[in-house]
Amino acid sequence: MIRGIGFAVLIVGLGWTSLAQSPEAVRINPQNPKYLLFRNQPLALVSASEHYGSVINRPFDFEKYLDDAVAHKMTVTRTFLLYRELQSARNPSSPCKPESPDYIAPFVRSGPGKALDGEPIYDLDQWNPEYFERLHKFLDAASKRGIVVELTVFSNTYADGVWELNPLRKDNNKQSVGHVEWEDYISLKDSELVKRQRAFARKVIEETSGYDNVYYEICNEPGGGVPGHATPADVDAWQAEMAKVMRDEMQRSGRPHLLSGQQAFNYGAKNVFPQDAGFAGQMLDIVNVHPLPETTFAGHVYDMGNFMSKELRLDQVAQFCKAAYVSPKPAVLDEDNAASMYRDTTGWTIHRKRAWTALMNGCHYDYIDFSITVGNERGTRASQQGIRSWMQQLSEFIAASDFIHSKPDTTWIANSPANLVVSGLSISGRDYVAYLADAREVTDPAAGETISGSVSLSLPAGNYDVSIYSPVTGLYSPAIAMQGGIKGELALPPFSQDIVVHATRRAD
Repeated sequence: MIRGIGFAVLIVGLGWTSLAQSPEAVRINPQNPKYLLFRNQPLALVSASEHYGSVINRPFDFEKYLDDAVAHKMTVTRTFLLYRELQSARNPSSPCKPESPDYIAPFVRSGPGKALDGEPIYDLDQWNPEYFERLHKFLDAASKRGIVVELTVFSNTYADGVWELNPLRKDNNKQSVGHVEWEDYISLKDSELVKRQRAFARKVIEETSGYDNVYYEICNEPGGGVPGHATPADVDAWQAEMAKVMRDEMQRSGRPHLLSGQQAFNYGAKNVFPQDAGFAGQMLDIVNVHPLPETTFAGHVYDMGNFMSKELRLDQVAQFCKAAYVSPKPAVLDEDNAASMYRDTTGWTIHRKRAWTALMNGCHYDYIDFSITVGNERGTRASQQGIRSWMQQLSEFIAASDFIHSKPDTTWIANSPANLVVSGLSISGRDYVAYLADAREVTDPAAGETISGSVSLSLPAGNYDVSIYSPVTGLYSPAIAMQGGIKGELALPPFSQDIVVHATRRAD
């Protein structure tokens, strides 16, 4: 018997049957729809997660990974359930790139005959007991640690070399299902393929909806528009079908959960990543945003940095998050890859600043930490001292605040030193936080130089304690008293990269 928090499950054949009514799953916070509610506590998603191979990669020790995640106050992890990434020279150690014998699929590899990866072909009529047992062990381990899991059911397959690894390609399964090219994998063009995709989506819900710590992403990075193949509209029609299947299965089980995802993007000379339909439509409860160039929303285009480029683009991240806050749905920058392949202080600093900027403008944030690999499930000594500790400081800072009643606001702070992007949350008349970050790109020779000067504070009438917080050390300076109702000047201590100003009204 495997026991999670608030429920118990028992292996019965290949399924796990709930023995008790599960608690209400993670849901939209009724007090503020930009955030979540989990086990009766408000939740902001903050994480530097592994690259999604916890279940599909047999040698990956997810217990060690989750132990470290909870120690560093990570609140979410994202896990792929079917997609397997092609090995390449770029990030060869990603847990989502297992060697062929180490890849655990939801289907039995029965043979006879070989799939395109040289291992036995799959039998799509047989669910794999090892896969579902590992999935349950992972979810139970995350549940016991209070970590929410985003289960990513499907993914774009990007190129023919990646499509060759998929069990649902005709060359790889006994039933010869999947007579399409990769560009049409996430569309309704192949009815037999769609039938198997529906069955897998239903199976995922059937197996996992008893957990209160999960929500589901329909498809990672859905895209269309390659000439002669599925259009973005075709891909969104497929997403709508998968969402219907998943919600129907949830309704049948009596255990509703949230669905996350994003509107299909358009392949082209420039990939375009529209967000309007995701925020406006009914298909998604949570909108996932991969912060990239050509992200469009509400008539504006945001350039949030090229993939693995070491581009900071801090002002664009801030502007997009502020715009997204107007929509009554949580917005998650759930796969920030601006500098993730650079496992050094420079890359990690970029992600620290983007994470703080996202959270201080009402969004959630997940960065892929490529220091976490098979054999290094806790990361490296350097990443422990760097990005993992920094994300812990951010998570603890947010958890200690009343973010549910806050809103993005920087109108109370002005005249900051040059080269800073200022983001902040406030509760009017009570609590004010401003995050000041050096916005200069790494290509600027002056980036990271010491910044000094002062800021003007225009706080409402009252007496305030004002202190300085370091996102690197997690420590506060002694507070100084300042009077509201008049403009006051606050001298900043010399700092590099970023600093936080925190003003709290004293109880009268």
